[in-house]
Amino acid sequence: MLKKLFQAFRPAEPAPLPDPDAELALGALLVRVAQSDRDYQVEEISLIDRILARLYQHNAIEAAKVRATCEKLHAAAPDTDTFGKLIRETTGLTERLAAIEALWEVVLADGEQKEGELKIVEEARVAMGLSYNDSQAARRRVMDRVAQALG
Repeated sequence: MLKKLFQAFRPAEPAPLPDPDAELALGALLVRVAQSDRDYQVEEISLIDRILARLYQHNAIEAAKVRATCEKLHAAAPDTDTFGKLIRETTGLTERLAAIEALWEVVLADGEQKEGELKIVEEARVAMGLSYNDSQAARRRVMDRVAQALG
């Protein structure tokens, strides 16, 4: 009887995580970049939601749910290469370029480029089969958009 009482207060087993697709892999990489400095800010969370909504046509609630799943996937943590390779194998060049641009959006969101963030972007770039020039062009596009929004 005591065993049943303890079982009643024990949390239920968490739902198993879905197998990642390109969207969840990108979302997990975005979360990984945002959390790499151990300072996961509300601004970064809302930026990730906006990126997921823009790239995958979600409303705000759907995007937040996807991001929450991505946070769990990131915590369960296949390495960056695994997520990047999944994106490379399941999307075309246009989608991969959009993915690297989205990663740069998160890196540049706070106006600083930290070493841990840059390392994740570089690992993801290689795993996604993109060139250094592809990544730098995406970075410049994001920087140009930020500059236009500020000025």
